[in-house]
Amino acid sequence: MYILDAKSKIPLHIQLYQAIKDDIVSNYQVGDKLPSIRKVATLYNLSKNTVESAYSQLYAEGYVESRTKSGYYVSELFFDSFRTEDSNKSNKQPEKLGTDGFSLALFGTKVSDSKKSCNNSSDSPTPKSYKYDFFPAQLHKEDFPFKTWKRLYNRVITHETDFGSYPQGQGELVLRESIAEYLKNSRGVVCSVENIIITHGFIDSIELIAKLAKARYGHFAQEIPGYHIAHKVFKSYGYNISPIKVDAHGLCVDELQESQAQIVYITPSHQYPTGVTMPVANRLKLIAHMQSMGGLIIEDDYDSELAYYNRPIPSLQGLDKGENVAYLGTFAKALSPSIRVGYMVLPSWLMKLYNQSYDAHFARVSLTTQLTLATFIQEGHWDRHIRRVRILNKKKHQAMKEAIEKYLGETCNIVAQGAGLAILIVPTSSSFDWDRLKHVAEENSISIYLSKDVSGGEFQAVRMGFGGFRLEEIEEAVEAFGLCWREC
Repeated sequence: MYILDAKSKIPLHIQLYQAIKDDIVSNYQVGDKLPSIRKVATLYNLSKNTVESAYSQLYAEGYVESRTKSGYYVSELFFDSFRTEDSNKSNKQPEKLGTDGFSLALFGTKVSDSKKSCNNSSDSPTPKSYKYDFFPAQLHKEDFPFKTWKRLYNRVITHETDFGSYPQGQGELVLRESIAEYLKNSRGVVCSVENIIITHGFIDSIELIAKLAKARYGHFAQEIPGYHIAHKVFKSYGYNISPIKVDAHGLCVDELQESQAQIVYITPSHQYPTGVTMPVANRLKLIAHMQSMGGLIIEDDYDSELAYYNRPIPSLQGLDKGENVAYLGTFAKALSPSIRVGYMVLPSWLMKLYNQSYDAHFARVSLTTQLTLATFIQEGHWDRHIRRVRILNKKKHQAMKEAIEKYLGETCNIVAQGAGLAILIVPTSSSFDWDRLKHVAEENSISIYLSKDVSGGEFQAVRMGFGGFRLEEIEEAVEAFGLCWREC
């Protein structure tokens, strides 16, 4: 029997989900059938919706699988590694490495970290203004809590900032405390203020890891398709590079094992760009492999706050029993990319290397921005903002989906949805002309973004960003795009 408290602040479906998850890990075997939704609802006097929500979350995280007209069954889990106490860390030394076998063509050409449409030439000195811009990684400017931020900033700069002292290189303690509390509660990350570093965004984070980890490793692997910047940063530091394919379960761990790469970059909760979620079985298999060789996983949790139909998937880092995961997060997707604030949670050995380096002496984000953000989190504005943005973008997501179905119909399939700031679509026709789509969209002042241009591999899709539109603008934008689409 599970103990559920109807008076608790924790919703009943979350209590039930957690209780069943713990039961699966402790008592179930692979293939065991879970009680039916109706039976659980009757036994605990719960609504069917409550039980369905709990089962849906277990399914989303890969703990159970659904069999048509049969029910839910426990998925294959690596129970030994999940139940074992902290494993001994390997003292294996890095292998001798060969030359870089990673083709730049896998990640496209002439790409930059700036916001750039595939329609635009990379040589353009300034971005072109488009009538409809489907950029897949932005919020609308009206979504930023400007009045609250301005009020907190004025308070910080007037009363709380000591401009006579140097800021802390690792990041202000008050901000690290706020982030640590947030990550423990919302993402299941194992962390403390001692192993958090405040950075000015993803590139700063990944470059610092590449620099520090070079003392131990020389062979880097990355998902393909995947985020092109990660590969370019590690290549610039002289790492041997291995591309690893992505399937329906995320990164192919067997292929990673064959590559013998010692450090791997992944986006397990919302794979970039395919949208795949790595199930818990694959996460545990990956962790066990990297623990066995003393390797490092870089977990990029870039948009975990923006999940619309299931509770955000807990971090891979929280499953790690050793010191083998570096966790990267950002405020760019849910708050603003303009404030340039990211953070890392590093294993203790990597923190030791950081503290011995010159990087530890210099703050990476302005003092006033850090203190304003810390106050924003501490006073509850961040939690309220997340709820508001999630509700608003769920409506935008639904509006985008309905407009795609209305104006594109059977000419496309939706291949990724339900999280982030974009819906990915692919044509149903095998003779679809991608080059013509770019040309026609450009002629009609529509900025579109194709996954292959910045992600490499063979996966091609249009990333239909909705975050940058007002809700009422989405249907008109998709209708205009649909006219271009149908010409191709």
